[in-house]
Amino acid sequence: MKQYLDLLQDILENGIIKEDRTGTGTISVFGREVRFKMDDGFPLLTSKKMAWKQLVTELIWFLNGDTNIKYLVDNKCYIWVGDAYKNYCNHTKSNDSVWNEWMRDNGDGTLSMYTREEFIDKIKTDDKFAEKWGELGPIYGKLWRNWDNPIILDDGSGEGWYDESIDQIKNLIHLLKTNPDSRRLMVSAWNVADIDKVILPPCHYGFQCYTIEMNKSERYKRWLDYQKTHHLEDTGMSTEEAMQHYDFPTRKLSLKVNMRSTDVPLGLPFNIASYAILLEILSLECNMISNELIISMGDTHIYLNQIDGIKEQITREPYELPKLIINKKNNINEYQIDDFKIIDYKYHPTIKLPLNN
Repeated sequence: MKQYLDLLQDILENGIIKEDRTGTGTISVFGREVRFKMDDGFPLLTSKKMAWKQLVTELIWFLNGDTNIKYLVDNKCYIWVGDAYKNYCNHTKSNDSVWNEWMRDNGDGTLSMYTREEFIDKIKTDDKFAEKWGELGPIYGKLWRNWDNPIILDDGSGEGWYDESIDQIKNLIHLLKTNPDSRRLMVSAWNVADIDKVILPPCHYGFQCYTIEMNKSERYKRWLDYQKTHHLEDTGMSTEEAMQHYDFPTRKLSLKVNMRSTDVPLGLPFNIASYAILLEILSLECNMISNELIISMGDTHIYLNQIDGIKEQITREPYELPKLIINKKNNINEYQIDDFKIIDYKYHPTIKLPLNN
């Protein structure tokens, strides 16, 4: 994780001050990349404690095709609350009577907006309120699992149509299994037609997979490691027969993420860990071995109100990376939060940094 700290230092030394949509201001560079070999350990930040269950919860939310924050807040994950609450405030502060039903009755003839804490409670307890204000629009989950694909019916009238939605994750897994050398192993979260319909346009707007076949010596070495970690008894079979018997992988899988905008202190550590989990899931689904995670960034920035905390963080020496254990499921739709365990995670204390919405 030293490359992450080097990236923070790079931004502080070479960045330029820019205005941004939040009004906070950033120090920013353009066009950076980080790479992680999965053999080195699971890339979970060690220079401060990471909220492990929150990042796992968000990924499962994406994979479920969900776009409403109710699942997140029900599982104590508040990553998207700021954006949803900002949307709520922007509408209800207008005092237009159309929004009155969504405001707090103060009992004296006046109405007021719910506080952030009250907003969260309403999302948890009021299904109608959650349906209205918990919805973020067609963001990651919708686009990954249910991309709209309207088909016009050729019935002569020119009026009929139906929606044959596209499940990009399902299609990706199928292509990895049937044509692993394809150059179309891609998932997109950037739908130009929907940008104005979402609370926040996707920051990590797409990813691509790439596989390579292991040579005999590498596969054999990995098989020996597999035998040890899984405590396999000697079956009397030859190495080739044993690998075939256990359907041992022949390929390695890498994943490259593209980001238009990267909040390096808060967002990037989540993105690294989340896509590393996704890489491991895809590898299990397709009987491959995780190889490399690459994240390519456009506008790469630190918010000005985060700089003091960052200056402390870059003085810390990273610890050895932890390991990830996954309770493999038969279907990618079946994963739950408790199916992912991180072990041997050693970290420096939490650094409180403001989240800018």
